[in-house]
Amino acid sequence: MLDLGRLRALHAVARHGSVGAAATALGYTPSAVSQQIAKLERETRTTLLERRGRGIALTDAAHLLATTADQVLKLVEQAEVALEEQRGAAVGRLRVGAFATAARGLLPSALVALARDHPALDVRLVETDPPQGLEAVARGELDMAVTHDWVNAPLAVPDGVSRVRLGEDFADVLLPAGHPLATREALVPADLAEERWICQPESTICHDWLVNTFRGAGMEPDLAYRIAEYETQLALLAKGVGVALLPRLGRGAIPDTVRAVAFIPTPTRRVFAVWRAQATRRPAVGAMLTALRGCWDERSTA
Repeated sequence: MLDLGRLRALHAVARHGSVGAAATALGYTPSAVSQQIAKLERETRTTLLERRGRGIALTDAAHLLATTADQVLKLVEQAEVALEEQRGAAVGRLRVGAFATAARGLLPSALVALARDHPALDVRLVETDPPQGLEAVARGELDMAVTHDWVNAPLAVPDGVSRVRLGEDFADVLLPAGHPLATREALVPADLAEERWICQPESTICHDWLVNTFRGAGMEPDLAYRIAEYETQLALLAKGVGVALLPRLGRGAIPDTVRAVAFIPTPTRRVFAVWRAQATRRPAVGAMLTALRGCWDERSTA
C-alpha cells in the first residue's frame, strides 16, 4: 500500500519543480522530502527522480504517480471535510497563511481566540505574500490565507477559491519630523514628486500601488530605498532618511522623530480571507473566519 505522506511529497516535487521548493511548501526540510521520495522508490521498486545537471527531473513513472497522487489527495481532503462536518466541531489541523502585517497585527488575537473557543483545533501559521498565499490555497497547501490588494492594483482570485472581505486598511505618508511637509494635514502626489521614497521591492503589491499612483498623476517616483520590512523603513525615517507610505495594520508605534500625514487619494488596502470553495462547510474554516472577523472588528473600534 502506498504511503499518503510519501505521495504528498512526490506531488509537491512535481508541482514545484524541485525538492527544495517542495520542502518549503510542505514545511519540511529538503532532507525529509528526499527521504520520503527514496522510501517511495523502494516501495514501488521504481526510479522516480533523475539527476539532470544541478537539478532533478521526474521520470515518466513519477509523472504518472504524481497525477494519481493529486486525485488521491483531493479525495482525502473531501473525506476530511465530510468527517469534520459530521462531527460539527472545529478539530484537526488548519494551515493558515498571512501577509506580514496581518501576521503581526491581526493573527495573534485570532489565534488566542481560537485556542480559547476551539482547543481541539491545531492552527499552523506561515507568513506569505498575498499572491503566493492565494496560489498555496488553490493548490491545497494552505487551508486558508489572509491576503490583500489595493483598489488600483487588484489581485485575481483563482478558480475554486472563495474569499470574503474582512475590511479596509488605510495608509499614510510617513516623513521625518523635521521635514518641511511634516506639519501639513494632507499631501497629494505633486507635493512629493521630488522626494526619495522608501518602498517595498519590485513585484510586491505595495510597490505597484505607489508606482501606479504616481504614474497616474503623470510622475515617476524616485524609489531610492527598497526595503521589505516596515520596521526597517521606520528606522530609516527616524534618522531623517526618505519618505514612505505605510499601512496602519501591524505598523506599530511611530517614533517621535517621525510624522504620519494623510495622503490624497487615500491609499486603501482591501484585506480578505480566502479558502478553497470545497472546504466552505468545514467547521475549522468557519471558526477561523469568525475569529478573523471578530478581531478585525475589535481592532477597527479600538
